Amino acid sequence: MDNKKATLELGTEPVGKLLLQYALPAIVAMVASSLYNMVDSIFIGQGVGPMAISGLAITFPFMNLSGAIGAAIGVGASTLLSVRLGQKDYETAQKILGNSVVLKIITGILFGALCLIFLDPILRFFGATENTLPYAREYMVVILLGNVFTHLYFGMNALLRAASKPKQAMYATIFTVVLNTALDPLFIYTFDMGIQGAAIATILSQMTALSWQIWIFSNPNEMIHFKKGIYKLDSTIIKNIFAIGISPFSMNACSCIIVIFINTALVKYGGDLAVGAYGIANRIAFIFFMVVMGINQGMQPIAGYNYGAQHIDRMMRVLNLSIIAGVCVMTLGWLVGELVHYPCARLFTTDSQLVDMAVNGIRINMIAFPLIGFQAVVTNFFQSIGKAKISIFLSLSRQMLFLLPLLVILPPYWGVDGVWASLPLSDTISFIVTFIIMARYMKKFKLQHKSLSNGK
Repeated sequence: MDNKKATLELGTEPVGKLLLQYALPAIVAMVASSLYNMVDSIFIGQGVGPMAISGLAITFPFMNLSGAIGAAIGVGASTLLSVRLGQKDYETAQKILGNSVVLKIITGILFGALCLIFLDPILRFFGATENTLPYAREYMVVILLGNVFTHLYFGMNALLRAASKPKQAMYATIFTVVLNTALDPLFIYTFDMGIQGAAIATILSQMTALSWQIWIFSNPNEMIHFKKGIYKLDSTIIKNIFAIGISPFSMNACSCIIVIFINTALVKYGGDLAVGAYGIANRIAFIFFMVVMGINQGMQPIAGYNYGAQHIDRMMRVLNLSIIAGVCVMTLGWLVGELVHYPCARLFTTDSQLVDMAVNGIRINMIAFPLIGFQAVVTNFFQSIGKAKISIFLSLSRQMLFLLPLLVILPPYWGVDGVWASLPLSDTISFIVTFIIMARYMKKFKLQHKSLSNGK
């Protein structure tokens, strides 16, 4: 009953209080998640060597592709769950839980198995050379063997947040980070397993957290919980999940393509260490991205519920607050990138050449960060209220319409700096497009709110 009350409060409690209540745990969880990846990179860079950092960076497209498949189900199911709870359709909400678990298991096993079969050709396609391939292979073999657990872990966390349990989702993430941080030096140094040890620590941490998530959803006293009859795949639910999830899937899949182009260009114009520099710059930038993602995850159930309940004023209020928060966070990221780039790079390696390359990449990459805060929140907002087509367009335009052509055009003239410059330039163009589209929809939402108010 308490859980049902918490869900209903999404439509009654002050929006600012709700956003803080839902976003803060998500932010803590997402920052912890970024630190989780960062810790892996630091231990690998300091304990295995600079070339291992480059090998790890080669695996980023794998992570994006796996994340794309996971997001198609996880984000789609959690968003659909939020909307159905807002509509008080609890029976369908239960089935969404069961269907998402089955889909996660199927896709997790299939993706891991297929990638293991063609691992070396895929890694070479992603930009691996004779120097970086051994490190990338060692890491990905373990990650792919545990891929189904990774999919379930992230999927369960998304559903916990949608089911009004943001704190439990936060605890699961923090626990995973703490355990991974403890296991990393054990497997990398004590057991002398190198980069493979880091991968083992990652999977073991996720498996342990997953067991706790399953325990929570197994409680029959919860409004949304595991029970008989919810696991049979429902074509309507699956269609709706993928209709919403196609936006984050497209975004992550495009990220996979983009990173392949980035890695290939960096190897061509700067060598293997340039790829390692990108890996370092990406980890630093990722911290701030993850904070904004935490804000978005806090916004999602509030926006989804109130859109479903036709509380347009509350939906617009949470959007505006989220935009302000997102821009502030990314402005802080810009300051870090411009002022403390050297200490950030030095965390990962003692190799002077790699540090210099990473410093240059961090400074250029983070120039347009304040604009990204707005673009990221607005894109997620449309996804949260089920406007998949708009969200897909905004996601694809930044990466495929703007960034990809720039990655082809600039590097031949500017070399490695051309690769770096492509990122903030595409962000700036994407911001302009997003601002224009959002301005038009704000007018529509205001008219809708006025119409609903006059009808009461």
